[in-house]
Amino acid sequence: MQLNSRHLLGLEGVTCEEITLFLDTAASFKKVLERPIPKVPTLRGKTVVNLFFEPSTRTRISFELAEKRLSADSVNFTSAGSSVKKGETFKDTARNIEAMKIDTVVVRHGSAGAPHYLSRCVDASIINAGDGAHEHPTQALLDMMTIRERLKSLEGLKVVIVGDIEHSRVARSNIHGLKTMGAAVGVCGPSTLLPREIEKMGVTVYPHIEDAMAEADVLNVLRIQLERQERGLFPSAREYRMLFGITRARVEAAGRPVTILHPGPINRGVEIDSDVADSEASVILEQVTNGVAVRMAVLYLLAGGRTIAEGEDHA
Repeated sequence: MQLNSRHLLGLEGVTCEEITLFLDTAASFKKVLERPIPKVPTLRGKTVVNLFFEPSTRTRISFELAEKRLSADSVNFTSAGSSVKKGETFKDTARNIEAMKIDTVVVRHGSAGAPHYLSRCVDASIINAGDGAHEHPTQALLDMMTIRERLKSLEGLKVVIVGDIEHSRVARSNIHGLKTMGAAVGVCGPSTLLPREIEKMGVTVYPHIEDAMAEADVLNVLRIQLERQERGLFPSAREYRMLFGITRARVEAAGRPVTILHPGPINRGVEIDSDVADSEASVILEQVTNGVAVRMAVLYLLAGGRTIAEGEDHA
């Protein structure tokens, strides 16, 4: 099977078969990461530019590591200290980079739609590493991979996303991907941090965290962006924890096993307590490991890699 597009701009419209291909290929690459020498020559001769217009640590390092594990040549670009600061446009920056004969561009940008625009300006494959509050497809893929590893399947699960849904690209990609894979999705958080008419996305809204936890198989707990507190969009950090925080007492009161995810970085003692984040229910560290495997799979498949069924062992 081949992908329907040479770009990964989001998970909206991506088919169940394509998501399964990403996840199965990532599982294969995870075995590579467990080898004594976790590197394969699969993308030798390919060049990838990491084009980051927003600060990033986890996502950028994860992509860089994935590229190195695949033996690709990678170039890191950040807007700080670049010609962007001198007035160069986003389009000109991208086209100048492509003139260097780049195969793939990994782009993070503060404006929703920037990767889509870029895909119309250059011939390289584009991977969306987060655009505004729109989508973050590789994060959702690694979340789904982690859930599938723990619970064996995504179909029929109840996954509740907790926190700032309004401003979360992670939430949107997860909603699209999980629903496509047959999971039921719910959201829970302060009403000021929920998009208007979010029910039209086919999700269940839980006003109270206790109600969500009574039904959820999985909680995907989003980081509360404390910088938004100045705008009065949610209560104080202390009040947020009282109303929506994932505490040990709430986990025990739910009376059912629940798998806990968090895309990081964690505000311990705000959206989630340390004794939950570090418990056996948590798969947060597994998410980090799976992030490299997923990004290896995306880079490989967008470069025209064959499916596992066709005999590719990546060696």
